[in-house]
Amino acid sequence: MRQCKIIVEKHPDGYVAYPLGLKGIIVGQGDTYEDALSDVKSAIRFHTETFGEEVLEMEPPILEAFVVEAGVWCRCQNFLLMLQNSE
Repeated sequence: MRQCKIIVEKHPDGYVAYPLGLKGIIVGQGDTYEDALSDVKSAIRFHTETFGEEVLEMEPPILEAFVVEAGVWCRCQNFLLMLQNSE
């Protein structure tokens, strides 16, 4: 059994979960946190059975993941993005 980091997001209509750093697009969803986590684990199993275990090989591995709230200013006409970090 391999360990991976999974993000679970709470939305007004349910939960969405996805792993960090795996090759390919893998997502799960559900009405509860547990449902979304179970669904994404099932999707990861299916993904590795379909495409092989090399989808799990991450170099370099993700050591930590952080959730940061940041303001984003966008001037779409000039395709300019400025990120503001609150430190």
